[in-house]
Amino acid sequence: MEIVHTPVLLQECLSYLSPKGEPYENDALMVDSTLGEGGHTYNFLHTYPVLKVIGLDADSSIQLRAKERLSDFGERIHFFNGWFNDFYHDYDTLSPVKRRPDIILFDLGISVYHYERSGRGFSFRHDENLDMRLDVSKGESAADIVNTMPEALLANMLYLYSDEKYSRRIAKAIVEARQVSKIVSTKALADIIYNAVPAKYRFGTIHPATRTFQALRIRVNSELRRLPEAMHDAFNVLAPGGKLGIITFHSLEDRIVKTYFRNLGRQCVCPPEQPACTCGGTPCAEILTRKPVEPTEEEVRSNSPSRSAKLRVVRKIRDADEKRLIGVEGV
Repeated sequence: MEIVHTPVLLQECLSYLSPKGEPYENDALMVDSTLGEGGHTYNFLHTYPVLKVIGLDADSSIQLRAKERLSDFGERIHFFNGWFNDFYHDYDTLSPVKRRPDIILFDLGISVYHYERSGRGFSFRHDENLDMRLDVSKGESAADIVNTMPEALLANMLYLYSDEKYSRRIAKAIVEARQVSKIVSTKALADIIYNAVPAKYRFGTIHPATRTFQALRIRVNSELRRLPEAMHDAFNVLAPGGKLGIITFHSLEDRIVKTYFRNLGRQCVCPPEQPACTCGGTPCAEILTRKPVEPTEEEVRSNSPSRSAKLRVVRKIRDADEKRLIGVEGV
């Protein structure tokens, strides 16, 4: 089987999330919240023989590829097909391993497999059906959104999720085009966007449709809405002393993670006007990465999708209540 995705910040993940040392010398459990083709998990299992892994993925087709790749590890690897926020919310029921994990990793990037092999319209490099769903069994597709969303909401979505400065022009062009015929392919949408923006914008460092496709993917899969609940529940599922690492790829994701981790590391998150502390008055976590870990120049040269990756890691001290989510907004 040909593997098309290269895991980002791999050596940094292996180091920061290492199960070495007490109490993990003989046994440790990791949850890979975004398994993909299994790149991170393969290297963790290969590097640390004491480790067992639960691999999660909402996409059943890419999980089949991971199962084939990881089959040699036998009973050290378990799988769950579904969204990570559902899994962590009902961990005791859904987990195939009945114990708290010692390591949890989220890699919030989309696999190269989805862009190059899925056929679901994640990229306009290929003329494909405009879908973008990771779980194709439910929810709105990208085509549903571009053909039904009101113009003002469409423009707001493009600006919020991708900082598209021509969001209003693009939204107007999409609405005008869909009145003539339904927009169902990546090429049709990319052409509409290309013709909607000023000429000087068409020849920049990225294709003018790039940001719109990013915004649609985020909206279709509710990526930012799922994240706050998922990481909060994951942190509370984690065993005390365990480590939670999250790799983000754009500023909205990173802001959510940064704010939550900062709150976990604070002694108190009660409102200043509150007469007495009710949040515990002690940190819930030790922040292991004061600044986000970013890829080296060498990694960026060899794996260009890594260029915007940021890894943040905390070590758990105690469970966190809902107050640690203050200021963490998923959209």
